[in-house]
Amino acid sequence: MKCKKLIPEIQNYIDLVRSGTIEVCKEQLQLMDFVEEHFEEENLFVDETQLHKYLDLQKYFPFKLYEWEVFCFVLHNCTYKKIGILRFPDLFILVGRGAGKNGYLSFEDFCLISDVNTIKDYNISICANSEEQARTSFDDVYNVLEANEAKLKSHFKWNKEVIKNLRTGSELKFRTSNFKTKDGGREGKIDFDEVHGYENYKVINVFKTGLGKKANPRMTFITTNGDVRGGVLDDMLASALNILKGAEDDNGTLAFICRLDSEKEVDIPLMWDKANPTLHYNEELRIQIHKEYVDYKKDSINNSAFMTKRMNIPKGDKDVEVTDWENILATNQEFPPELEGVTCVAGIDYAKTTDFVCAGLLFLYKDKYYWKSHTWICSKCKDLGRIKAPLKEWEEKGLLTFLDEKYVEVSPSIPAEWLAEQGKLYNITTLGMDNYRYTLLAKALREVGFDTDKGGVNNIKLTRPSNQMLMSPVINSLFANHNIAWSNNPLMRWYTNNTCIKPEPHDNTSYGKIEPKSRKTDGFMAMVSAFCASENLEDSGLVVPIDLNLDCYTY
Repeated sequence: MKCKKLIPEIQNYIDLVRSGTIEVCKEQLQLMDFVEEHFEEENLFVDETQLHKYLDLQKYFPFKLYEWEVFCFVLHNCTYKKIGILRFPDLFILVGRGAGKNGYLSFEDFCLISDVNTIKDYNISICANSEEQARTSFDDVYNVLEANEAKLKSHFKWNKEVIKNLRTGSELKFRTSNFKTKDGGREGKIDFDEVHGYENYKVINVFKTGLGKKANPRMTFITTNGDVRGGVLDDMLASALNILKGAEDDNGTLAFICRLDSEKEVDIPLMWDKANPTLHYNEELRIQIHKEYVDYKKDSINNSAFMTKRMNIPKGDKDVEVTDWENILATNQEFPPELEGVTCVAGIDYAKTTDFVCAGLLFLYKDKYYWKSHTWICSKCKDLGRIKAPLKEWEEKGLLTFLDEKYVEVSPSIPAEWLAEQGKLYNITTLGMDNYRYTLLAKALREVGFDTDKGGVNNIKLTRPSNQMLMSPVINSLFANHNIAWSNNPLMRWYTNNTCIKPEPHDNTSYGKIEPKSRKTDGFMAMVSAFCASENLEDSGLVVPIDLNLDCYTY
């Protein structure tokens, strides 16, 4: 993308990433495109006077910010979409251990409680799961004040618990995860350190409620990867990846991600720069990481933290996207009008009655598969609070239906009746569905005309993981060749982007969820069930030529 020249503090890092002098992960390249695009399309401006005053405060610190840190600092703290309104008030940083994320946070917080930030009482809380971790950046700032006491004592007062600016009243404190005894205050900024340790949103939600009472509210999240799966980090990382590839609105978030592109790259030391943007400046750190790598290769199980913390690739994490996002976008192909009245197969995913349910139809037309589906959501689904997708917007598009409070579940009759209505428009020959959910749906399906005798041996195909293994390479190939289409359906794109390929014995693969609670896969799995039932599905687009040169016989 061609973009107008940005200020050096931003452009320098963009040029470094694009120069090829160091290895960078794909998310860094996506971020450069993201930043250039928003400066090109939006009327953004950087308060350079404010920026230079902030950067001048480096004179009190025992280190200078690296290009990547300056880049993040400018965009997070000095880039505005209008006067007084920050463009990227939320910063998410995922970098390998040793990159200096806590040093960055210390400098940022010192700046924002300094006289340069003229907002009165701009309080900052640093939150973490342990006091030791919460104190890390706080103690950095404390030590800066101690080392520069003669120059700074007229501006600040400090002790081991709180640091306060005498002129603005802004305070820096540290907090722990004991959220029951901590209420959200009147903070201007909240920091969350080592997000990978948060199993739920209780701490984050408590402190977020204090934001908005001061101008320019901010949040900064810093972390390496970790071992808690299904927690806050998985959600945030999934959202950040979607933002970078354009699958989700950024909503004010700047996502700075550094990690290996694949687990195999760990054996190429030059690739370690992908996970640690500071590594090419620090030979001593590189030597230390190499020592840990040798230990990891000797015993990968007991040294798994090397991959998780240093490379941001959790060892044994086999969550691999079903296909590239570009292939998912390629599903936006209109349905040919010739599909009306043709033969198709149906698929249904009915994992929980109190969750999401999806049913759909699969057509084959001129070597391309078309998928038409609908989703029903129980309003009492406990996972709804975790889901960031615009479900209500998709309901307005007719892609899904929320069942109101009078429904305690998605009754089996609801998807069954939808299939019956579709049966008036198309010739549904077979229904594919999970073998384990058959008993839930059998009665409702029988009532709308499906043959459920003898376990559904006639027009119901009960699918098992082995069926998925057979169809997985077929589906993957169809995506790669852009031969799966469902028109402009963001719900199906979301479902597919939430699904991962799971390795199975003997080099087989099946499908699973990238994250079990906030990233639903029901629509994709319903389509997989339909594919498993499509063995005898005829291509409705095949035209059989008729030989008009027929001999005539008279009897």
